[in-house]
Amino acid sequence: MEKKVTIVIPNYNGKRFLDDCLSSLERQTSKDFETLVIDNASQDDSVSYIREHYPWVKIAVMRHNLGFSGGVNVGIGMCTTPYVLLLNNDTRSFPKMVEELIKTMESADDIFSVSCKMIQFHDHEKMDDAGDLYTCLGWAFQRGVGQPVGDYREPAEVFSVCAGAAMYRRELFAKVGLFDELHFAYLEDLDLGYRAKIQGYRNVYCPTAKVYHVGSGTSGSKYNSFKVKLSARNSVYVNYKNMPLPQLILNAPTLAAGYFVKWCFFMKIGFGKDYVDGLKEGISTRKKCKKVFFRGRDIRNYWQIQKELWENTVTYIIELAKRKL
Repeated sequence: MEKKVTIVIPNYNGKRFLDDCLSSLERQTSKDFETLVIDNASQDDSVSYIREHYPWVKIAVMRHNLGFSGGVNVGIGMCTTPYVLLLNNDTRSFPKMVEELIKTMESADDIFSVSCKMIQFHDHEKMDDAGDLYTCLGWAFQRGVGQPVGDYREPAEVFSVCAGAAMYRRELFAKVGLFDELHFAYLEDLDLGYRAKIQGYRNVYCPTAKVYHVGSGTSGSKYNSFKVKLSARNSVYVNYKNMPLPQLILNAPTLAAGYFVKWCFFMKIGFGKDYVDGLKEGISTRKKCKKVFFRGRDIRNYWQIQKELWENTVTYIIELAKRKL
């Protein structure tokens, strides 16, 4: 009998994380899944380690590093199950994670994706992510990051899920599209969730599906030149692709303010040039992106998205104030 879920785990030199990740899947209350690791040309013996210790895991080995977007797209293309669960290699899943995600996904046909409750791996008292939000400043942020783990107990709609631990309805990729491989990594999940919302689908947060998450397990740190530059470039892509011209004009003042404040922040911590280089690359290469075709029937969805951008900006300010206090 075919399973309901394929768990796709992108891996690049993540051998040190694999025991926590894969052994936690062996303890799932639901066995209605198969597991597929997409190895992005690792050099740390990840593949041989999986084959020796976890023979039940399927592996697809890439000849070179396709990045997160390219890697998971290969995995999605190999899936035949109704649902695809993307899972970072630096996670440890709670036993009911798969069961709860399936339950939420089956609760409504218009749900495109479901995000887990992600808890900090090294501080189990603090949240890592309760779904992602996007603001009119052009900033994406992890809802609930740094807040007490006892919070965010209620299901909620979010702007997009964090693809580090989230389930997707496979059949809708044909309508919404796959992850944008121009992104390589960073903000590709935001872009995908944005496209789904334009078409009227929902992205939701499931508080009962839990994982521990190390964070930046592959890139190695919260801020580095590679990550700052790609994130800056991809932020240009997200807005160019998904906002029609009137919406871009409407948000231009706040987007400009957001880019300026981020530049000041990255200048302060030594990554100002990387940030500017990323913006320049995004602007110069934006037309390589496949811009979302504007359809008049989606105008209500665009208006709802705009309202969320304003509301999420207020939410970001409130959550930032909580963290500072």
